[in-house]
Amino acid sequence: ASGASDIILYKIDVPANRYDLLCLEGLVRGLQTAAVRPFAVAAVLRNITFTQERYDSFIELQEKLHQNICRKRSLVAIGTHDLDTISGPFTYTAKAPGDICFRPLNQTKEYTATQLMSLYKTDSHLRHYLHIIEDKPVYPVIYDSNGIVLSMPPIINGDHSKITLKTKNVFIECTATDVTKAKIVLDMMVTMFTVSVQHCFVLCPPDSESTEKIAQLLTRMCLRSRATGVGDEIEVEIPPTRSDVIHACDIMEDAAVAYGFNNITRTTPRTYTVAHQFPLNKLTELLRQDLAAAGFTEALNFALCSQEDIADKLGKKISETKAAHISNPKTAEFQVARTTLLPGLLKTIAANRKMPLPLKLFEISDVVLQDETKDVGARNSRRFCAVYYNKSPGFEVIHGLLDRTMQLLDVKSARGEGYHIQAADDPTFFPGRCAEIFVQGKSVGRLGVLHPDVINRFELTMPCSALEMDVEPFL
Repeated sequence: ASGASDIILYKIDVPANRYDLLCLEGLVRGLQTAAVRPFAVAAVLRNITFTQERYDSFIELQEKLHQNICRKRSLVAIGTHDLDTISGPFTYTAKAPGDICFRPLNQTKEYTATQLMSLYKTDSHLRHYLHIIEDKPVYPVIYDSNGIVLSMPPIINGDHSKITLKTKNVFIECTATDVTKAKIVLDMMVTMFTVSVQHCFVLCPPDSESTEKIAQLLTRMCLRSRATGVGDEIEVEIPPTRSDVIHACDIMEDAAVAYGFNNITRTTPRTYTVAHQFPLNKLTELLRQDLAAAGFTEALNFALCSQEDIADKLGKKISETKAAHISNPKTAEFQVARTTLLPGLLKTIAANRKMPLPLKLFEISDVVLQDETKDVGARNSRRFCAVYYNKSPGFEVIHGLLDRTMQLLDVKSARGEGYHIQAADDPTFFPGRCAEIFVQGKSVGRLGVLHPDVINRFELTMPCSALEMDVEPFL
């Protein structure tokens, strides 16, 4: 690798919705809001007997770990204390530099954290670590139950709890920006000097974070926020750089990202709920099974098609179809959303003309119709369509499939409360060979023998009968 560049390169995956992170300046803005050393782990070594050699080895191990896996204390900082001089439980928190005051290791008087940073700027050993926290608004600090400062990581320990050759019980704490590295370092410390090890439980704040904490998390995500003081209300300012925030749920997502999805404890929902299949889909799945059992093969076609497919080829005008148009279609085959399933099945037959006759196909899918009562100006409608393609029209086959479908839907053949068919005129069907389907007096679809011109326009050469009806009225 001689002559290779020593420049460190970072690869950062940016979500598709975070346009504000596509340049260096945007990344810097986001990174400037990171928290200070958020993790801490601890253990206790009991019944230690130090000699000068063991003591020196113990201190030397800390320094070697600091320079190695701890990355010069930037990832992990180790603190060791005489447990008999302090009392738990211990609190790991962060305070403004001016609010932290204690007597540091090997000093004769107390200093504030601000004064310590100035004092150690000329220290040959500690000055190399000052940059880790000196520009932070708050500094990390560890207290015992009596308010005695154990350490201000990653800079210096307190003099009150320093270990000596007389120390019998050692309290070890590791603060870190990476919890995995902290656990590895702690394991190394306790296994190298194992006598009797006591595991220390680290109690983290509950997942039900305070309003102020949520506001801080959102501010880290470049959404300036503050608690208004009115209940749990938070005021969030959406900057022009966050165009991806269009709803309150986007703000909640950012809070979860900042907190860390893996840090959210799995809990059992308070409300007992049982999921069930969407009724329309359940009915559709049941119909699919029995229609296949009736000898028909299911087909799946594109929801978009050409204007010609749903209008001219079927002998209708495009203005009569109530079709939703694509404003800038890429191809002529995807100009509108389909208003009928029939063209798709006829094109499927045209692509399979070499297959043995008869061809019996069906499809149960959605069509899209214009609807001014909907907020988007259109609605989906679940349809069932079947075709029979053979040397003879086979109207009786399609009629029989209709009767079987109604039998499955538990609708009897009778006027009024049941279903019946009556003659109808439709340019898609052969004159006198078309019928409209009525259920409880309402029209739900049509069946019949297709007009020869329709068959020719789809490049077919033999008679074809078809059935298409709406499924939703049977829910």
